Amino acid sequence: MDVRLTGAQALALRMTSLLLRPHPTFRPTDVAGVVEWFGAMQAQDAASGIWSLGVRLPGCTRADVQAALERREALRTWPMRGTVHLVPPRDARWMLAVTGVRALAGAAARRAALGLTEADADRAADVLGAALAGGGRLTRAQCLAALAAAGLDPTGQRGYHLLWYASQRGVTCIAPHLGTEQTFALLHEWAPEPHRPERDEALGILASRYFRSHGPTTRQDFAGWTGLTAVDARRGIAVAGDALATVRVDDTEAVVDAALLDAPRGPVDDLHLLPGFDEYLLGFKDRTLMLDPADKQAVIPGGNGVFQSTVVRAGRVVGTWKRTLTRTRATVTVHPLAPFDAALRSRVETALEGYARFLDLPLRHSW
Repeated sequence: MDVRLTGAQALALRMTSLLLRPHPTFRPTDVAGVVEWFGAMQAQDAASGIWSLGVRLPGCTRADVQAALERREALRTWPMRGTVHLVPPRDARWMLAVTGVRALAGAAARRAALGLTEADADRAADVLGAALAGGGRLTRAQCLAALAAAGLDPTGQRGYHLLWYASQRGVTCIAPHLGTEQTFALLHEWAPEPHRPERDEALGILASRYFRSHGPTTRQDFAGWTGLTAVDARRGIAVAGDALATVRVDDTEAVVDAALLDAPRGPVDDLHLLPGFDEYLLGFKDRTLMLDPADKQAVIPGGNGVFQSTVVRAGRVVGTWKRTLTRTRATVTVHPLAPFDAALRSRVETALEGYARFLDLPLRHSW
């Protein structure tokens, strides 16, 4: 199909794919539906991951999302690029096997730098497996104490590496927080009925889910998101077959969910307050459709991988925001990247009120 899109048209479709605009064929009603749609959602910061779900489920609250995670509608682990994501529980094991294997293979150098051996890492996985057996759930501090009791030194970055390794091996997963504390559980107990696709089928699933939730975008973005080789990325697209379509965005070849080609392509003047660690920006290597290169430093200060929360209007980043939460109040400071007129300020304030309702906290904001 010879479909050509302008950058603005592609951005309109991409925002629809990302479930930040109404989708013509899919209306998620719960956490499980959103996570299944994406296949994996950035969640290295737990609070950001919860708001990423909330912004796509209008009317739900933070308590609703937390309850869904307790019901195991999704779980957190390190399936791709050594980065924590929310994934459907039944898909966690095969994703670790297909996309996590490269991170696991590259861990030897990191272990050596930390003074750990592969035997130490394997023993840590065994220790955690035994400590969590029988439905147990331990906080991060309790996991590290179990490792220390077994003679493994968890100080410095060693503890983090050993916790990561056990999850990367498919022994543990990250369970919901207890209060402010991260917890871990056994993967096979939290996901007792894993899907086990063959490798080609798995690559096809990854491709179809990525492009339906991020497209139109490039094969290179798909490879960057999954950490797959270029060969595997191409194979996944081929296996997905007619579910995907090739289009041209300006002068660049891109891939999109074929069902989305009938969606409206015109610009929409919507407004969103998004967390920093959201698929909106982190799901792509090339972010030029959404972010002016001149504003990159404001959104990713120092280029260190820590993204600021964003104010997004009509698909483009127009500001950043920071929040401070206590038990009794949410305090938000908004930083426009260009002057906001009175109408835009009013719209941002309305969006902030929606965020406060999600948190079920009174709001104080400043500019």
